[in-house]
Amino acid sequence: MIAILLKIIVLSAVDALGIWACVGLYQAKGWGLLFVLIFGLVGLNAALLLRKAYPLRYLLPGLVLFGLMVVYPIIYNINISFMNYGTGNILSKSQVISQFTNEYFQPENGERFSYLIFKNAEGDMRVLLVSRKTNKAYLSVGDHLKLADVHDPLFVYQDGEIVEIDGYQRMSKVQIIQNLNEVQNLAFKYNDGIVKFYSIDEFRVFKPLYRYDEKSDVLINLKTGKVYRPVNGTFVSSDGEKLSPGFRAYVGFKNFIDILRNPQISGPFLRVFTWTFLWALLSVFTTFVLGLTLAILLNDSTLRFRYLYRTLLIVPYVIPGYISVLIWRGLFNTNFGVINDILQKLLSTRISWFQDPFWAKVALLIVNLWLGFPYMMLISLGALQSISPELYEAARVDGASSWQRFRSITLPLLMISLAPLLIGSFAFNFNNFTVIYLLTGGGPPIPGSQTPAGATDILISYTYKLAFGGAGAQYGYAAAISVIIFLIIGSISAANFRFTKRLEEMSESL
Repeated sequence: MIAILLKIIVLSAVDALGIWACVGLYQAKGWGLLFVLIFGLVGLNAALLLRKAYPLRYLLPGLVLFGLMVVYPIIYNINISFMNYGTGNILSKSQVISQFTNEYFQPENGERFSYLIFKNAEGDMRVLLVSRKTNKAYLSVGDHLKLADVHDPLFVYQDGEIVEIDGYQRMSKVQIIQNLNEVQNLAFKYNDGIVKFYSIDEFRVFKPLYRYDEKSDVLINLKTGKVYRPVNGTFVSSDGEKLSPGFRAYVGFKNFIDILRNPQISGPFLRVFTWTFLWALLSVFTTFVLGLTLAILLNDSTLRFRYLYRTLLIVPYVIPGYISVLIWRGLFNTNFGVINDILQKLLSTRISWFQDPFWAKVALLIVNLWLGFPYMMLISLGALQSISPELYEAARVDGASSWQRFRSITLPLLMISLAPLLIGSFAFNFNNFTVIYLLTGGGPPIPGSQTPAGATDILISYTYKLAFGGAGAQYGYAAAISVIIFLIIGSISAANFRFTKRLEEMSESL
């Protein structure tokens, strides 16, 4: 009974907090989170109160984490890919409208005021303004002005000058200058504008520069009369003038279309896309060839010290990748690197490893070969040891050469177990951000590119530059490319599963 009572109390408290949060989300119009919260509360109550839903008690924690760590990021990324979200379009529409409607201009022949500022012990200020045009006096009350009678008992005079108003002491010019930052922020509503600090000598009337017509959804410039309408997250006038900043807005498939059709974006994207596939293919091919060659040599029982060789060749795999990459970056340094020093002594030449696009790609492949061949060697060595020696003996009896035995026995049997791993390695290198970013940073830059694309960038590093490159965030384009990467990797994974199933069926018939 105590356990049941405790469960009811805890569940009631969680439900109460959940309902309170639902009300807040409803008022804030956060429909997505509101739906997730309601769904979660219903699932929690069902799991704890219904006997038939008993398995949910064990599945729910995992499902919640799966939703938060996998499903939500995917949905959020897809959502961003259909928006213009980026530098210049960071704020919401309401925030942008508020920013524009809080801009002011000084009208010609606008009213001017002399002023006195008074301050109390708590640091609050009141301003006495006298119009130079009408000689009327106004006293600030909060953010408004009201007509003031200088003969009111609240005004305390000394030597014919006002020195105090209702407990507020008059500030001298020196004190005003000392508190200038605070004085400059003083503003009071006055007719259809505001009165703001203009100089140390006077306040002036300013009027709103823009007015937003909610019914027509337009911004009107009150100074010029221009009308600006929202177009893809930017307020644009009929003559094409655009107001900055813009706001976040859904633009449909515009990001994807620009990636494919806009020459300023599609050109660099296609170069990066092509190099990404070439990089992944060459990385898998070179590491597999070297790893398999070493595995065949180390699998020879007549080789002396082969266990020592195996240990030494695993060293690149043991050292953290980012440390190895940084060491190789120093070795490839054009001016001070050891590799160029050796080339200078042997061939009297120096290679611009990171300045020339071709050699930068060669350097990347060399470094990735160093990092990747131990893995390929290990899996190949394990697969080789699983092949029955009787098959080789039968082949020798039939007169098969070493190459024929490798082509007809070793390679086909290796591919049964290694092909899925090679496909997985392709997918890994397709998104191998670490090597690209640490060694070349994606450089050298592509000449004439309007986006931060480099000659050695792959899709994932290009996406990172678009989002966080520093020259201006383009989250919409970055998210769109992320969706493309997701579809490619998803297709590779699907093909991998299908291919693995075929290989399992093939191996069963052997």
